[in-house]
Formats: sequence, structure tokens, C-alpha cells
Amino acid sequence: MSDKHWTLDTDGDGIAWLTLDKADGSANVLSASVIAELDDVLDGLEKALPSGVVIGSGKRGHFIMGADINEFTRISTPEQGYELTRQGQKVFDRLEGLPCPTVAVIDGHALGGGLELAMACDYRIAIDRGKRILGLPEVQLGIHPGFGGTVRAVRLCGVRPAMQLMLTGGPVDVAKGRRIGLVDRISTEASWRTDAGTLVRTRPSRRKAPFVERLLGFALLRPLIRKVLEKQVASKARREHYPAPYAIVDLWARHGARGDAAYDAEARSIAELMCTETSRNLVRVFFLQNRLKSQGSDDAPEVKHVHVVGAGVMGGDIASWCALRGLNVTLQDREMKYVTPALERAQKLFAKRIRDDEERAAAASRLVADVDGAGVPEADLVIEAIYENLEAKQSLYQSLQPRMKAGAVLATNTSSIRLEELRTVLDEPERFVGLHFFNPVAMLPLVELIRCEDTERAALDIGLGFVRKIGKLPLECASAPGFVVNRILAPYTNEALIMAGDGVSLTAIDKAAVRFGMPMGPIELVDSVGIDVALHVAKVLGGAYGRPIPALLEKMVEDGKLGRKKGAGFYAWTDGKPQKDEGGNPAPADAEDRLILPMVNEAVACLSEGVITDADLLDAGVIFGTGFAPFRGGPLAYARSRGIPEVVSRLEALSREHGDRFAPHAGWAEIGN
Repeated sequence: MSDKHWTLDTDGDGIAWLTLDKADGSANVLSASVIAELDDVLDGLEKALPSGVVIGSGKRGHFIMGADINEFTRISTPEQGYELTRQGQKVFDRLEGLPCPTVAVIDGHALGGGLELAMACDYRIAIDRGKRILGLPEVQLGIHPGFGGTVRAVRLCGVRPAMQLMLTGGPVDVAKGRRIGLVDRISTEASWRTDAGTLVRTRPSRRKAPFVERLLGFALLRPLIRKVLEKQVASKARREHYPAPYAIVDLWARHGARGDAAYDAEARSIAELMCTETSRNLVRVFFLQNRLKSQGSDDAPEVKHVHVVGAGVMGGDIASWCALRGLNVTLQDREMKYVTPALERAQKLFAKRIRDDEERAAAASRLVADVDGAGVPEADLVIEAIYENLEAKQSLYQSLQPRMKAGAVLATNTSSIRLEELRTVLDEPERFVGLHFFNPVAMLPLVELIRCEDTERAALDIGLGFVRKIGKLPLECASAPGFVVNRILAPYTNEALIMAGDGVSLTAIDKAAVRFGMPMGPIELVDSVGIDVALHVAKVLGGAYGRPIPALLEKMVEDGKLGRKKGAGFYAWTDGKPQKDEGGNPAPADAEDRLILPMVNEAVACLSEGVITDADLLDAGVIFGTGFAPFRGGPLAYARSRGIPEVVSRLEALSREHGDRFAPHAGWAEIGN
């Protein structure tokens, strides 16, 4: 037997301590070689049966992250997917079938296949570090659990908790894992070995789902529960866009998480899903997300103290998010009355995100009101987030730069003013960057990192490291009107307003976008962002690219209808939800293309003009910054899938029918199929 990944030690009590420490990897993943080696280990255990088996990780603070996603990309047919999945199932079946107690010791993330392996054991011990470490996130890759998880999760937890895990893909913490049956005992770093030995010796009854949950799985009730589950799924995702959650419900409804047929059906189902365009695109997006996360230099100075100037909604929320993520933050504005609302919002954020009282208090203590700007000399990064006025920003920079320490970086959160204009008053303009966050800061993952032609690489690396440290995704792009996200969104929202001006129902316009796969329609988006903000962006981009400013936006701002934040915009808003009606004309047959293809065209323009130089990262940025349908892989991936010649031809046809705003950008000639 090879000892490449697994090591086995048997103690004086006959307990076999089996440790996974994947070779050549910082995290444990269940690659084909890891599973094959586990199969060999089980051969030996079956021949010389120990008193019990305890499985743990050799990587401190990490259990098993799941299957090796790299191997998914090498599967080209459902037959290959079935063979790989079935092999994993058989190994986990052998583990479950060992005639001695088996215990999984979970310290750190047990996700996907990692949690499936743990569920194949008789008992699960988890060390609680206050983080959400237990999950079945496969649905986020367009698939579902494939090593028996769709069966064992239901058997252990019951229908409703198991479906919540699988259909959302969201992880839970150890305390919740204990409540729903994933965890048998919560332990500590000091006592887990003792606890594991006790479970082996005492062999308590194995966990099974509560009676009510088991009742829901009876054949007569499953069709009723299926309808409820499918209705819940349909409210979040369309079957033709995201088939995996529907497949999860279907597997349970057909087999009730019982018998060999349930495992075989799971393997065949995941094998089919692996080869869908949805899954291939979502796997691609997963890798692109990791690329965004891994940008920058590990040698860049670490940002520990951030000073934010401007305590409005954006600046205050940037400050509170940084404090939440462990940074020391000083927040400055003209008077304390402007800072107080930001501190109050921060308390709500901390209460929502942090369960532990001491940690919550620690986060609050890291955010300090600083009207006088005493934190400037201590800050590694100073972020300006005041209102969009060139002179006001420059005046602030002139007061800040003499007080900043050597090596600190100055950044602006401007959404519209070019950095080349802002930095003319600076002594070191090449160390000035843009950090463009999106509202709401706590929800949206992307941050555009803006550079000029001569921006210092060291300053950019500090910016990249900062964005990664606060758990966001950095997209590096050149200083240009609208940068990437706002520039690409503008023609989408503008076309929606043109349709609305022609009498098309607002709801019909939004439905056309949602049919394509957008998370919300453009009318609802403008209301959510703020009609005043949309007007400001339209003016900036209109001046830069010669586009007309929608008169409808100007009229609504004049009338004080600013969207969701004021309770009235294109829609009336109640309790944060738009009140939609079906008034107006139906959407034209070409509505979907009229909304989506201008975005794709603008993405090509950004790439061709060097606003962003990497086509893959452009796709990732548009997905995480605009919500562009992830299952389509981004605007450029969508164009390639549909066919570049077909997209260009369609733009030309729209241009002839509706005007030059649809004219294909010259950069299409550079986009390969």
C-alpha cells in the first residue's frame, strides 16, 4: 500500500487512527488517487479488523474540502462521470460497512465529498471554531452530492434539513450541525482523541433522522412534499437554467433515500449534470473566482489599519465591513452627527454576522469614530469615500498627503471621475489607486481596483492584498469612464428605459431579463441602486461616449422618486420589495437580445480598449459585479457559446432596426471562437 496520502497508526487499544494529508496540496481533496488509496487501506482493515477506526486530517484546521474539481474538467461523457462517481460510492460503502465503529473527527471545513465521507462513518466529532464548516455546496457547481450524500444526508438529518443543505449549498456551523444530526459530539483540540476513543468503546446508537422527518419520506407523502420543494426551488432558479436542484428533489421523490437503487440513480444523475453547459460554466466560474482571489504578491505589505474619510452609506459600510473582517478602522467625517448613523449600521451588521458576544464586541471596538482624522498617520491605507466632486476630493487629498506615513496608499471610491484628473494634486500620483466598492457593501463581492498607466505595481499589490483580506474579489482595470461594471450595465439599463418610454410594461421588461438568467430585471435594478445614482452614471458615460441621457431618469429625480431607498421609483416599494403590476404593453419579441447583447458588446469594447486585459477575468468581473447569469459563464463565454458570427449578425440586425446604439464594436474582430 502506498503512503502517499493516507497514514495508519494502531494504538495499544486496537484503534486504527487513519489520517489524510494529501501530498503536494495545501488542502485535502478527494482526488481519484486519494479515493483509490483509501480503497487499499480498507482492504487491510477488513483483513485485520481493528477495534475501531478514527479518521482525521493531517492538515491542522482543515478536514476535507471535497472532491477534486480539476478532475471534473477531464470528464467528457456521462459514462466517464458515472464510472468515477460510482467508484467513490463503492469506497464509501466499504467504509460504512466496516464491522467496527468508525469515527470522523472534523476540524475545519468538511464540504461536499468531505462531509459525504464523514456521513459514511458511524459517528462524527467536530471541533467548534465558530465558523460555518459543514456543507454540501455541489449545487453551486451545477451538480449535486455524488458519493452517497443525497441518500445519507436525508437518513441522518431528515428531508427538510438535508434539502436545505443540498438545495442552497450554504454551509452551517458546528452547533447547527449538531442540532440537525450531522454532528454527534462537539469536542475541542485538547479532548477529541479521548472523545473519539470513548465513542469506539461505548458504541452508542447511531444517529437517524427524527420520526417526523422519516414520516415525510413515506411513499404516500413524498409527492406532496415534492411539490412544496419544487415550488421553493422555482422561486430561486429556473429548471432550464439550473437543473441540479430539481434533480436533487427528483432523486429523493423517486427513491426516498433508500436502497441500492438510490445510490445508482444518484451516480447516473450527477454524471449527466457534469456534462451540461450549466455545470461546465459554473465550474469555470469557480476557477475564475479562485483566480480573482489569488491575485497580487504575497510579499506586499499587509494592511492592518484603514482610515476611511466619508461616513455616508458607502464609506460607513466600507469601514464597518473592514472592522468585521479584522482590520482596525478609523472613520472620519466633518462632524460626529455624520458618523453616528454609520456606527449604528455597523452594530446591526456585527449582530447579524457574528454569533459570539466577545467577537462581536471586539469587532465593534475595531471601528472608531475619528472626526479629527487622528488615525491618518497610523493608517496603511486611506480610503476617500466623499461625494463625487473633483475639487472637494482634491482639497481633501492635499490635507491628507502630508500626514500619511511613508509607504501608505491613498485610494478613492469614486464611481465616475477618472483617476488621472483626481491625482494631479498629489506628490506621488503613481501610488494613488481606485477601490470601487458596490452597494450594498456587505452583499456584493466585487471591488474594482483602478489603475493608471504608470500606477506603481507595489501600490496595486497592496490594494489586491487588502481586497482579498476583507473577503472580496478584486478586479484590476484601467481608469476609464464607468470602469468595467457600470460601463457594461449602462446600455442594459438604458435599453430598458427606452422600452419603458415606448410603453412596454415594466414587469414585462424585467421578466425578459430574468428569463435570460439575470438575478433581477433592469428596472428593478435601477430602483435598487437608486435613480439618482443611475442618472449620475448616465451623465458620466453619456459625456464620455456620446450617449443620450434618459429624460425619464431626470424627471424622476426632479420629482424625488429615487427608488427603493425612498419607497417609490419605477415601482412602489413595501418592506424592501417592489410592488409590480402587469400594466403596459407586452415585451417585444426581440426584448431579450435588446437587453443582453448591448452588455456583451460593451464587454468586447472594454477588452478591446484595454480597460481590462484578460478575457476570462472580464467574464468573472461581470458575473460578480453585475449578476450576469453565472450559468452562462460571462458575456464573452455566452457569445462564444452562441457563436461569434451569429452575435455580430444579430447586433447588425438590431442596429438596422433600432439604431446605431446596437452597432457591433470593432473589437469583435479580435474575439476568437
